[in-house]
Amino acid sequence: MVTIKDIIQALGECKDPELDANIVDIGLIYGVSIKDGKDVRVTLTMTSPMCPVTSIILADAQLRLESIPDIGKVEMELVWDPLWNPEMMSDELKYR
Repeated sequence: MVTIKDIIQALGECKDPELDANIVDIGLIYGVSIKDGKDVRVTLTMTSPMCPVTSIILADAQLRLESIPDIGKVEMELVWDPLWNPEMMSDELKYR
């Protein structure tokens, strides 16, 4: 059975190459849901709709999630509402 902790841990390994920080600490993950203990849906955003590394981040996140043992279908939903802002970053990242 896949857990939210498994998902967040995997996404925590995915870095935005421009900011050199992981997408969880940046605040790009808006939601995670798991269906039947294996099928995963992640709702996320980017720092900007014009982010030049969106495809790189999405591909990396998808691969990291698919590497979780016993995971089923992985669906990534890219959203723009609410728009990301720096206040969404973890305190650790804000003050480094």
